[in-house]
Amino acid sequence: APLLMRLLACSASAAVRAGAYVHEVMRSGELGIVIKGHNDLQTQADRGAQRLITANLRAAFPGLTVIGEEEEDPAAAPLGPDEIVEPLDEVLQQCHRCPEKVQNVRPEDLTVWVDPLDGTSEFADNLLDNVTVLIGVALEGQAVAGVVYQPYYRYLTDPSQAGRLVWGLDGLGIFGMGSDSHRPLPTGRVVVTTRSHDSDTVTAAVTACGPTQTLRVGGCGHKVLLLLERRAHLYIFASAGCKKWDTCAPEALLRAAGGRLTDIFGRQLRYDPGVERPNNRGVLAAMRVEDHQRCVEAMPEDVRQKLQGPKQS
Repeated sequence: APLLMRLLACSASAAVRAGAYVHEVMRSGELGIVIKGHNDLQTQADRGAQRLITANLRAAFPGLTVIGEEEEDPAAAPLGPDEIVEPLDEVLQQCHRCPEKVQNVRPEDLTVWVDPLDGTSEFADNLLDNVTVLIGVALEGQAVAGVVYQPYYRYLTDPSQAGRLVWGLDGLGIFGMGSDSHRPLPTGRVVVTTRSHDSDTVTAAVTACGPTQTLRVGGCGHKVLLLLERRAHLYIFASAGCKKWDTCAPEALLRAAGGRLTDIFGRQLRYDPGVERPNNRGVLAAMRVEDHQRCVEAMPEDVRQKLQGPKQS
């Protein structure tokens, strides 16, 4: 099987295993919250989920660059027998459809970006459907493949649901959305934006794009899932609060589904290992390329200046 498909299959299993760990931490009631900075929390779920993901990927793919949000613990215990994952069959069954351009990639061509718990503030605030596990794969700096796992998918309406796994590869497509991906887009223009990192600049950018409805939710992964579910047209975040591990997997899924995620100037984000971690020029995403382009063109000059981009030519 092509390396990239095996990596996706292993990432999918690791994300589900990490999601099970997130559930264990929440059930224990011992979240172990650490304040990393303003509006920036870390819990035991973040730390333990990252260990499960990064250790599994590094063991299975020697030489692979894996970058996680949380600092690595050099004293972390090796994986136990019940923590080692097998590649997910559902992904491997698509190997015969792997796009030719990615069939022969090598580990050194890839960078994996891991957010073990996207929406940590929401996790701590018990807004659990906002929480996702994100594993994004970049090939030569471009987001090409991703896994987004929602450990609390429909937990309020259907507690028997064991979470939702969505994965995709640019050129192959997106899997796990079910009937959601066939829903017609809502009427008007629905914009999804930040719940906890609002500012005048964020508001000005949203307003300029003419929303008929604005959804304020947590987590980059969750916001992009709302685009993929056709519940919103645009995701706008005119601020530097998002990082590469937040956007790599969601961007890959959007690309695989025919959508677009860039900075607010419409420029592609880079995911090379040495790149700066913050997305300093914000995030703009849409399911339809024409919605994305219209929003880029509508971005106010003062918002552009705040985010240090060039003037619109």
